[in-house]
Amino acid sequence: MTWWDQCIDAHKKAGCTYIIKPSMGDYPYKNLEALKKTCEYFNAIGEKCNAKGIRFGYHNHNKEFTKIVDADELVYDFMLKNTDPKKVTFEMDVYWIYKGGQQAVDYFNKYPKRFELLHIKDEKEIGASGLIDFKSIYKNKAKAGAKLCIVEVERYDFEPFVSVQKSYDFLNAASYVK
Repeated sequence: MTWWDQCIDAHKKAGCTYIIKPSMGDYPYKNLEALKKTCEYFNAIGEKCNAKGIRFGYHNHNKEFTKIVDADELVYDFMLKNTDPKKVTFEMDVYWIYKGGQQAVDYFNKYPKRFELLHIKDEKEIGASGLIDFKSIYKNKAKAGAKLCIVEVERYDFEPFVSVQKSYDFLNAASYVK
């Protein structure tokens, strides 16, 4: 936890309002007890962050939508149920939840207000694949509890600035994006 104290202080000094953990490594997927300990750990980090005015959160990929090895529950659902919403938020990656076989809005409905950050992403430029239902995601942002949307291009079809511009143009033209 000493490292986390240093990390939190550095983020506070830099003016950050969120610290998001982007993965868990393989340890928590090994068994239910390991995942329980990870959730307890995240709650402890979240408590430390809260004391400094920073929110702690977790960013999913598709692996969280697999079943826990010795339980009949998805890893992501277990994490949402076993972390304290006052201490841990989630940055939902709308592309990776789709790749995990789930839908973002279903999770907004099941766990309202748990997703302060939405990672808006598509397989390529935003909107290019037609795989992600951005309209439903944006129309349900309030239910999710979203305060910020972070846009990323997963794979570039063009030079990076062109891909970013295409993503921006798609979102800027969408009447449902405010």
